[in-house]
Amino acid sequence: MKTLVGFALTVSLATAATLPQTKITGSYIEARNADVYTGACYANSEINLVGDLAVMGWKIDEGMVDGVSLKGLGVVGVIRATSTLGDIANPVNPAKAVLIVDEKASAPQRSALVKFAKRMGGELFAEVVAVETRPISLTFANNNLHSVRAKLTAGELASIETRPIVSTDQICRHESTYYAPLTPTVHAMAGYTLANTFTGKGLGTNWSMPEKRSAFVANFEIPMVD
Repeated sequence: MKTLVGFALTVSLATAATLPQTKITGSYIEARNADVYTGACYANSEINLVGDLAVMGWKIDEGMVDGVSLKGLGVVGVIRATSTLGDIANPVNPAKAVLIVDEKASAPQRSALVKFAKRMGGELFAEVVAVETRPISLTFANNNLHSVRAKLTAGELASIETRPIVSTDQICRHESTYYAPLTPTVHAMAGYTLANTFTGKGLGTNWSMPEKRSAFVANFEIPMVD
């Protein structure tokens, strides 16, 4: 009996090891030019004035697109929208985007990264005005999103750096996570932005917008993209 049980367990483990992967998983970061962790009165003062610019970045731990592995690669999206992102009063918010794909990627992987980003960004990436190639790095200082310090770089074109939000970051004294992340996530935490920059071309503007409660750090998990 023990021999049969052991054999069955071995077969089960071997079968699990050979099952095709069905998900794409990894880490995500974003930063905007409007607070995402804030009180309603403060958020209302920013609507239609700021919040139209954002940098978004993904690092893929596991997964494939069209059968192409993206393990260990990154992709960054930079967007300029028409009005404040996430404003429920303006559900239609056309945007222009620049995509930055990992220079380590092969040609098929670069195409797969673009497809992945468009799947994650949806309408935000409906009009991609340029696709650039740069070294991409996204690092989380630890695995606890509640206390993580994170840093994203896409060559010289874009960057984000965050720290956890603390009580002294409150202004209204009744802050909450006012907006949701711009992309599907499993678990996300608002963060304090230490750096949020874009120096590239294609969007008609560049920016450096630090020292705002305008970031998210997150994990993501989505079905495989075909």
